[in-house]
Amino acid sequence: MSDPRPASPVVRALMTRAVDYAGLFPPARLDMADAVRAYAEYRASPDAWALGRFVVPASRLEEFEDSAAAFLPTSAAASWALSALLSADIELDAASVDAFNERHRDCRRGAVHVDTVELRAAQPDEVRRAEPYVGGRFDTFVEIPVHDDPAPLVDAIAAIGAKAKIRTGGVTPDAFPGARHVVRFIRACLDRGVSFKATAGLHHPIRAEYRLTYDAGAPRGTMYGFLNVFLAAAFMRRGLDDADALALLDERDPAAFAFTDEDVRWHGHAVSLSDVHAAREEIVSFGSCSFREPVDELQGLGLL
Repeated sequence: MSDPRPASPVVRALMTRAVDYAGLFPPARLDMADAVRAYAEYRASPDAWALGRFVVPASRLEEFEDSAAAFLPTSAAASWALSALLSADIELDAASVDAFNERHRDCRRGAVHVDTVELRAAQPDEVRRAEPYVGGRFDTFVEIPVHDDPAPLVDAIAAIGAKAKIRTGGVTPDAFPGARHVVRFIRACLDRGVSFKATAGLHHPIRAEYRLTYDAGAPRGTMYGFLNVFLAAAFMRRGLDDADALALLDERDPAAFAFTDEDVRWHGHAVSLSDVHAAREEIVSFGSCSFREPVDELQGLGLL
């Protein structure tokens, strides 16, 4: 991958490998060939340092292989990392992932590896039932509902050594959880030492009203900013209370965040560069169907 462009060390710490590319999913909804081609281009770009995994349903791994054959490297050092989405049939999908990884054990057949899986669970028992198929073999994220108290589900996730996942939006206004629900989820994860990722509706750095899809005349809605979410976790980890975390999550003025080489500040609160690095162990990444949009908007704000 290319070397990173000059940027504040704090911004770089926030964004290194932060964007999991989900171009197959709404609102982009690219076909496999276009999504793979775009990911290959992003990996070769000066902004590749911010690029995370390619997100693909386990059921489409063979289709991915066909489309990616011309782009995959043949050395382990340059290997692509994938995150596979598992369906309700976890056993079948885990077997598909294992078969895929076995086919690519020899890098000459294309250096690519599924090292992360993502699945959904609405009840603690569903989390526990997944453990025999994914526990200890993959970095596992469990997407959970957050409208009710997520603590029992986060406890179950912690018990199997997995990570949590929150859906922070979608293509309709009702897909966005309330800010209190997001803060409660982050707090539950931090209190239990459970790392997490966020997905959906996080194309933009700062909370504001945006079009919900790329269609002309698409409805608009208030979307979370990925900087708001990442920084909420970092500040909460260093003692920010939930009331202030709600205000930070709703912050709509980019100038309210002051980035230096040593820290980031917001309304009298500060977290250091080392705090941000530590927080990134807990908020791992965010899924976005666009890679260029988050990066370009950071550049537009003068942060990259």
